[in-house]
Amino acid sequence: MKNIVDTMQEIFSGNELYEDEYINEADGLIYCKECHTPRQTVVMIDGKVLKPKIRCRCREAADEKEKAERAQREFLAEVSRMKSAGLQDTKLYDYCFANDSGINPEMRHAHTYVDNWQEMKKNGTGLLLWGNVGTGKSFFAGCIANALLEQAVPVLMTNFARILNRLTDLRCDDRNGFIASLNHYSLLIIDDLGAERNSDFANEQVFNVIDSRYRSKKPLIVTTNLTIEELKHPAELSRARIYDRILERCIPLKINNWNIREMNAAANLEKAKELFI
Repeated sequence: MKNIVDTMQEIFSGNELYEDEYINEADGLIYCKECHTPRQTVVMIDGKVLKPKIRCRCREAADEKEKAERAQREFLAEVSRMKSAGLQDTKLYDYCFANDSGINPEMRHAHTYVDNWQEMKKNGTGLLLWGNVGTGKSFFAGCIANALLEQAVPVLMTNFARILNRLTDLRCDDRNGFIASLNHYSLLIIDDLGAERNSDFANEQVFNVIDSRYRSKKPLIVTTNLTIEELKHPAELSRARIYDRILERCIPLKINNWNIREMNAAANLEKAKELFI
């Protein structure tokens, strides 16, 4: 009965050649015609010579290239999946640094936040973006969201109108689970705070979401048309505890007074007029 060494010797002793191979007369091993490096090696086991196949240099390079390309495809697929889950409005896909017109000088802070993301994440540091309507707060936040998502960082950009609609449809016992699920994201962005409906139920749920995020010690970015004075001294006491938690964890950043939305609308109107001249 053959032992394992004899079996291995039979397996590895063959010198069957492919079209891109040749036998090197110097050592009797199979070589690659392309890179002229061996596709066989010599191994001694129990005094017997075995010649197992190995990868030549160009085949190793091809395998590494294919591995890298596969990893890149998987990475891009994951980013696409995360964007689909994290950007709940398709227009947010266009809120990226590549589309920044440069009119808003505060955008440099968005780059700073992304560049220092690991520190922001470690310290649970967020941003409070406030200013007048149409000044680019949502665009600012969206640029951060897209930049981090492209690094495969889980980000959710949403608003309380959407959150409250979801919570209204859930049973009381399921609401805590949904709110907790928001903390699965490394960064949570709440757009347009203060625009949601004002009721006891809404105020309670808004507080629950902010408080849950606060206790998770994960970063939160909030955009709002409210002023710092209104946030520090809200007319309703029920809002005070919400804003206190936001101000404690989020760096206030006023976005300039340029009404970018109106400027873009005017520019688009001028372009349309040209079609009729």
